[in-house]
Amino acid sequence: MEEKEGLLTGEEKKALLKLARRTIETYLREGRIPAYEPPSRGLLTQRGAFVTLHKDSRLRGCIGTFLSTRPLYQTVQEMAVAAATQDPRFPPLTLEELPEVEIEISVLSPLKRIEDVKEVEVGRHGLYIVKGLNRGVLLPQVATEQGWDRETFLAHTCLKAGLPPDAWKEGADIYTFTADVFSESDLGGATQGG
Repeated sequence: MEEKEGLLTGEEKKALLKLARRTIETYLREGRIPAYEPPSRGLLTQRGAFVTLHKDSRLRGCIGTFLSTRPLYQTVQEMAVAAATQDPRFPPLTLEELPEVEIEISVLSPLKRIEDVKEVEVGRHGLYIVKGLNRGVLLPQVATEQGWDRETFLAHTCLKAGLPPDAWKEGADIYTFTADVFSESDLGGATQGG
C-alpha cells in the first residue's frame, strides 16, 4: 500500500510536463521561473526528479537531483531550467529549439544502498555509484534503451562517474532507485507546444 502512495496520477504527470515546458519557455523569454499553484497534493511531496530533454530522438539535456527539500513541482521547475541551460554537455537551449524538444520527467524513489549487485534489476532500477569523490548516475531507462545487461550497466555508471569500468567491484558504494518515468509522447503529446 505504501508504495502506491508515491505514484502520480495521469493528471499530475500531465500537469508536471506542462509546467516543465512553460517554465523553460518563461525562463528563456524572461529569465525567471514562473509562479505556480499545484492542483493536487501529489505535486507537493518532496521527491527527487530528473528532467530529460530530447531533440530528434537524441539527448539534448538531462539534469536532476536525488534529494529535494522542496515540493516536487518546484524541483521539476528547477531541473527543467537546469536541463535546458546548464547541462555542460550541450549549449543552452534556445527558444527557437523548444518546439522541437520532447520533455521526459523521472520522479525518483529514495536511494537504497545494496551489498550484492545481484539485487540490481535491469529495466527497473537506476544506479548511483560513489567511490571517493567520484559519483555517477544512470536512470533505469538508459539500460533498457541501450540493451545492456547488469554488468554493462554497472560499468557504464562507473564510466559516467569518471571511474574505470570495473570500479564497482572494488570499494564503490552502489545504490539503486526506481523512477516513475513519463514523457510528452507517452501522454499523447497533449502538452507539447508549437
